Order: sequence, then structure tokens, then C-alpha cells
Amino acid sequence: MTGEERDPASVDATGRFRIYLGSAPGVGKSYAMLSEGLRRKERGADVVIGFVECHGRQRTEELIDDLELIPPRAVDYRSTRFEEMDLDAVLYRRPQVVLVDELAHTNVPGSGRHEKRWQDVMALLSADIDVITTVNIQHLESIADAVERILEVQIRERVPDWVLRKADQIELVDSSPEQLRRRMVHGNIYPPEKVPQALTHYFRTDNLTALRELALRFLADETEEQLLEYLRHQRKDVVWETHERILVGVTTAPGTDAIVRRAARMASRIKADLQVLHVLAPGRAGRFPEDQLIALRQVTTDVGAEWNEVHGDDPAQALIDFARSRHFTQIVVGSSGRSRFQELLGGGSVVRKIARLCAPAAIDVHIIARTDTAMDSGILVEAADES
Repeated sequence: MTGEERDPASVDATGRFRIYLGSAPGVGKSYAMLSEGLRRKERGADVVIGFVECHGRQRTEELIDDLELIPPRAVDYRSTRFEEMDLDAVLYRRPQVVLVDELAHTNVPGSGRHEKRWQDVMALLSADIDVITTVNIQHLESIADAVERILEVQIRERVPDWVLRKADQIELVDSSPEQLRRRMVHGNIYPPEKVPQALTHYFRTDNLTALRELALRFLADETEEQLLEYLRHQRKDVVWETHERILVGVTTAPGTDAIVRRAARMASRIKADLQVLHVLAPGRAGRFPEDQLIALRQVTTDVGAEWNEVHGDDPAQALIDFARSRHFTQIVVGSSGRSRFQELLGGGSVVRKIARLCAPAAIDVHIIARTDTAMDSGILVEAADES
């Protein structure tokens, strides 16, 4: 089993974990991380730099000189030399605190034990080493697809939600869009030759405003959860909120992964449990590629949800029966891609039937629009043969 497939509960993180969260590149995450490392060193802590990305920023480079740096590992890949954090060297050194920049980074193949830097961080925490790291909001798994639609760029590097939720402290490094654009113009973020394109694309004011709003909302949700946890421990005799449970019905139809992420954001905002259900008709298990289900299971794990799979000839009824038996209060499904004529030929819409069945069961239903124009006709069950 790879690090990405590990059950979050199996990761024994004994070290303290602090994350500096930013809305965009250039807000000052690395500078804040290094400054905190210097403060801890001045208080007597044994602090080292595991890896830091300076991007040519002078103020960041100046802070590095005052901290011990574990030499990075040089790796040749496709005729190019790269530098990556030397995890084994950090573990051998065993500092009290290690600074690790860019949590979402993908390691160069052959550079170490893990594919992702967040997996290296989990190993450090398990070794009882405190970690201070940085990440931008765009890399959070449940938010990445929303960012892709906002920026019209692909977010390839992603961090599972459960990794951020293991943090003992998440601190927002904030900057207004106007301030970020001024820093860009002054050459404090990118080299001069990249500034004009950045200002007219990624660093447009509307993009930066949207990213900042996503970061603020995420942090507000996490802060509220910490408050509720504190109140539960202080006043166990008082119910502080109504507990919601959300169930997502999925197929291997294109766009279903985005529905799972959307449901994860909904669940996060209302502090609800989230589970995913895949209904498969008996005798049709081999009809659809297994790798599509594997990808959906991975997304489910990454957003911190639980995967379930049942067999049933009637997908809508199977979904409702499962929801009622587990006391779910809300159901999320994707909209149908079939025309009204196709629905009539196929015996009606599965989504419509779910909506009808939810009412007497006192379950709220959310029908999420699919963004993929090539979506197939399945809603909850691959073997429905509705088209």
C-alpha cells in the first residue's frame, strides 16, 4: 500500500504540526515559516531547515543564513539535476523542529522513499519531530477543482484534506490582491520577465480575490471546529450543534470526482460526517474499468470521507435504504445527463426517483450539476442500462 492510500487513522503523528496557509504564491509563507524557526531557535529549540524554496527572494534568503540547513539530495532526472529534501538525513539528525516548505510538492522520481512531500512530513511527525510547513489553498484536494474552474488551470499537485486536519495549528498568511500585485510589479515574487503574463492571468485581481475568499472560509471552518471541540469538553451536558450526516451517491461517470469534492466542502462547512456510496447491479461487476473506481476511492480517502459499496437492482431504492439504515440526514447526487426522451425510454430518471423517496424518509437531497459535458447517463449504478 502506498503512502497516498494509507488510512488516515493509521498515521501515528506524534510530532507537533504547524501549517502556514496562503491564498497564492508570494504572500510570505516561506518567510513566516523561517521567522518562526528563528524565534524557536532563539528560545533554545533545536531547529533545522529540511527544505526551503527561495525563488530568488532576497528577504527569504537572508533568513536561511541563521539556521542550520540539512543539505538537499541531488537527483538526475531526464538529463536535468534537481534538489529534493533528504528525508533520511533529517531523520538521522533528529532535530526538535524541522522546516519543510511546499507541502504539496511532488518529489522527483527516485529521490527518496515517497512520491509526495506531504508523505515525507508524515514520516517526520511519526518520528516525534515537530514540523512547520507551508501550502497554498489551491492544493487542498476538496478545493482544487473549484480553483481549476476559477483560474482555468490544472492543479496537478494536491494534498489530502486529512493531512491538513492533522495540523495542531493552521495560520493564514494573508495579503490583499492589491498588495500582491504591487509586490509582483516590484519584482518580489517572480523574475521580471514573468511579471506581465502573471499580472494578466493568474494574478488578476478577481482571481486573487476568489482565492483569498477560499482560504478565509477554510480557516474559518477549521477555527469553528476547534471551538466546538473545546465546548464539548468543557460542557458535556450541552448539545452545541445538530449533527448532520451526508451520503454521496457515485458512479464512474465523468465529473463524479468533482461531486465528491463539492460534497466534502458542504460537509466541512456544517461539520457533517461524509460517506460515499457506490451501487452496483448484481452480476455486472466487470463491466466498468476497475481503475475508475480506484480513482474514486482515492478521492474519497483524500477528502476524509468513507467509501461504501452495495449491490442492488434498483439504485435509487438501494441508496435510500442505505441512507435510512445509517441515519443520514442529507444525500448528494449528480444531475442526469439524459434527455427527457431518454428518461422515458429507460423507465424514468434515477435522480427524480431519489428526490421522491427522500421526502417521506425526511432526508434532504442535493442535486449537483455536472461540469463535464461528456458525462454518461449513469447516476448511481453502472449497470442500469438506462440509455
